[in-house]
Amino acid sequence: QVQLVESGGGLVQAGGSLRLSCAASGRTFSRYLMGWFRQVPGKEREFVAAIRWSGGIIGYADSVKGRFTISRDNAKDTVYLQMNSLKPEDTAVYYCAVDPNVSGKYKYWGQGTQVTVSS
Repeated sequence: QVQLVESGGGLVQAGGSLRLSCAASGRTFSRYLMGWFRQVPGKEREFVAAIRWSGGIIGYADSVKGRFTISRDNAKDTVYLQMNSLKPEDTAVYYCAVDPNVSGKYKYWGQGTQVTVSS
């Protein structure tokens, strides 16, 4: 089993920045992906960004390209999402997740952290 704990969410004004963290513990995998997703009530959860176990970046959603940066610290088993130039439309619950088989299917999910961007 894998435990994922997100932190770093909060309330910020438009144009501001936040850095989300996702600390992983439990079972380890030799090859995996870690991703960030977000969800607004009443809408489907959407992909934000993902990174390989090696640190190679899979990609970003078009809506966040140039503003968000995903990174990881293997020594701390933590993945980060640096969010700059935040917009009100970035308001959502942000989740981190693990794809343990590099299959595109994320099996383990954190509990989420709320990000609210005021205009």
